[in-house]
Amino acid sequence: MTHSVPWQQRLSSGTEDIQDEVIRWYQQTRHGKGYVPTMIWGTLQTEAYATVILRQVVDFFGVPDDVPAGVAKRMERQQVLYDGDHHYDVILGEQALYTNIGGPAVMREQMERLLQDIALPSLSLGVLAATAEVSVIPMPGFDMYDNARADYELVSTGVDVTESGELALHEKAFSALSSAACYGDAAKDLITKALVFWSND
Repeated sequence: MTHSVPWQQRLSSGTEDIQDEVIRWYQQTRHGKGYVPTMIWGTLQTEAYATVILRQVVDFFGVPDDVPAGVAKRMERQQVLYDGDHHYDVILGEQALYTNIGGPAVMREQMERLLQDIALPSLSLGVLAATAEVSVIPMPGFDMYDNARADYELVSTGVDVTESGELALHEKAFSALSSAACYGDAAKDLITKALVFWSND
């Protein structure tokens, strides 16, 4: 089954309530997966990076401005990385390291955060190099929660997928992307290269 709700409806009271909803998803998920081709996965975002993102959301959709409250909730959600009860497999597209969110200072801090968190026991962080050969066609980013649900953030709506056959295809796609991604020192090298880029900007 696929279910979609327009963002302006989901964000009708601002960004805090939907962040609360996402916190519940993450707290209930023991093993999550995320493929994020063009931006940093929300649960690894710095406060400054998240502030720029949620400010863009509020301005774009014209919803109530509660950015500080929404950012505080996004930071709260990151506790799942440290409580020992969860594990996340995350693949960032190399472009995510270069999409300019907030300018060089924000991006430098974000790269430093990635280099710090890549060693977390709760996290398997891969970077899909721009030139990597992949066995699946390019696709939008998605998150998976315990193989029971997948969701997408599209321009006008959020889409949730729960049908088992569709979820199996998402698993297959994630596995293919993971096989093509860099991990460990190779991933650190790509992130460090981006840090140098933003430090010289």
